[in-house]
Amino acid sequence: MRKDFGVKTWVYPQPVQIIATYDENGKPDIMNAAWGGMSNDEELFICLSADHKTTKNLQKTKAFTVSFGTKETVVPCDYVGIVSANKVSGKVEKSGFTLRKADHVNAPLIEELPLCIECELISYEEASCHLFGRIVNVSVDESILTDGKVDPEKFHAIVFDPCNQMYMELGKVVARAFQAGTALK
Repeated sequence: MRKDFGVKTWVYPQPVQIIATYDENGKPDIMNAAWGGMSNDEELFICLSADHKTTKNLQKTKAFTVSFGTKETVVPCDYVGIVSANKVSGKVEKSGFTLRKADHVNAPLIEELPLCIECELISYEEASCHLFGRIVNVSVDESILTDGKVDPEKFHAIVFDPCNQMYMELGKVVARAFQAGTALK
């Protein structure tokens, strides 16, 4: 038997995406945004409301980075999601994250987050909060690579559970993608 809950944001899993931007004066801002993903091979999508400092920044600079939260960084990742740079000065410094300029776009790269997607703004629609970014580069810290690929056992990526409002570490491998289903052919 199923129970109806109506309209909810219960898409599982939701990546813990940390968006980083500079303002027009080069001051960095970072925020946690769960609603997003790939929109095609070269673009990503994020739902961001217009009132975020990050949203205002990327509209001006036309660039941003997206990095992904890890088990080791859950506290600062959550902090940058619950504190607004519009209200708290020194938010970035208090997070403890180490920032440097990304190599391919005018946005910060967060050293403690091992996978970073550098993006240029394609479009932002305030009414729908829809942000689309063109992927310019993906950089990965070698500490989470095995044989040149991201190793989930080293990455320790976390996801957001919107139903229970929890962060969870990604779990065990259950099957090989694009092969498990061949058993039914």
